[in-house]
Amino acid sequence: MSSIASHRRVLLLGILVVALPIVTWLATPRLPALGSFRDQFSGGSIFPASQLPFDRQSIGTSPELPPWISHVQIVDLDQDGEADILACDALSHRLLWYRRNVDGTWKETPLGTELATPAHATVVDLDADNDLDILVAVLGNAFPDDSHVGRVVLLENNGTGYDRHVLLEGTRRIADIQAGDLDGDGDLDLTVAEFGYARGRVLWLENQGPRQFREHELLYAPGTINVPMADFDGDGDLDIAANVTQDDEELWLFENLGKGQFHRRLIHKWLNFDVGGSGMIPSDLDGDGDFDLLVTVGDNLEYAYTFPQPYHGCFWFENIGEWNFKRHRLSNLGGTHAVAVADLDGDGDNDLVLASMFNEWYRDDTASLAWLENDGKQGFRKWQIDSKPTHLVTVAVGDINGDGHPDIVAGGWHVIPPYRRLGAVTAWTNKNGQR
Repeated sequence: MSSIASHRRVLLLGILVVALPIVTWLATPRLPALGSFRDQFSGGSIFPASQLPFDRQSIGTSPELPPWISHVQIVDLDQDGEADILACDALSHRLLWYRRNVDGTWKETPLGTELATPAHATVVDLDADNDLDILVAVLGNAFPDDSHVGRVVLLENNGTGYDRHVLLEGTRRIADIQAGDLDGDGDLDLTVAEFGYARGRVLWLENQGPRQFREHELLYAPGTINVPMADFDGDGDLDIAANVTQDDEELWLFENLGKGQFHRRLIHKWLNFDVGGSGMIPSDLDGDGDFDLLVTVGDNLEYAYTFPQPYHGCFWFENIGEWNFKRHRLSNLGGTHAVAVADLDGDGDNDLVLASMFNEWYRDDTASLAWLENDGKQGFRKWQIDSKPTHLVTVAVGDINGDGHPDIVAGGWHVIPPYRRLGAVTAWTNKNGQR
């Protein structure tokens, strides 16, 4: 009898060894992040039509193929006092610079050469010569790739154009670059998100003279998409944040200890490994004088999960001091990919703009662009601005027409059919006060 019982125990153990990983694999994508959500999800997100009016305008020429705009920003690139739009076009492998004409149309000027799938552009006076240069994070390939195709490229402003310099190569896919004086020596250093695929890193590059940088590894992890800098602890120097979204879904902070030394802190780990981290920006959302983090969740490029998921949305990680952050869920917008902050309605508090990539885009009524109206106490009412274009992965806010109201610019990355309601770079001008 003891022999039979022993065989049964071995058989049961064998079943558990096989069954538990399968059950875990099936169940994990359906789990929310740590903690529970108040909002109930019921398919594609649809919000009430915005009471704040916006006029939609396509910027530039219509592309012949479904567009791949990976990043947009509003910046006065030529420093003439008027806002321009800069966009990374991953399909044509170049930057597009848009300047507004007198009649309200936009002039498109291509910038840069040999930019294989640019992911992000950072505008900064890197060489301190009083003009604006452009740092470009080059993916090298829009699709999964673990080879050394990434680049950090500097487009140096020479007064009449841009000279191209490669600052870092021999790396895997690069998703983000930011600039700031990390070691306190008076020049600008860089943070770099080496996304890669199965392998990747978070780096900071120490400025050692004209276009010379020394590489320092802060974290070895694939899938980092954002590496913003901010003074999170209020001690007067720049710290680094990193949004890791591949094997693990994690938020990291690197406390600046001075003299190029950093202390690594894991501030949040998502229980759901397929939660789909898609973006992160620092912002003092509640106006209390410190930097919080706004994190979007909605990247489901895995084929089986391109539809919106119940855990998608926008999260506010409130800085409560001593490197502690309290998580708040602000929106359940399906497929949320990007967030921007501005006082859209002019009432003195910070509102949010959300862009969605995968919000049941095969329907005509689901939101692709929404804004969250702040009640002044970080309670947010959701408004739908538009349902087209779809597949919006990047968004920026700023006054593009000089009327004093913040407008919205977004970019579409159309990689999953059906290809409906296409758009490359699109602007929504804020008609606040013109109802």
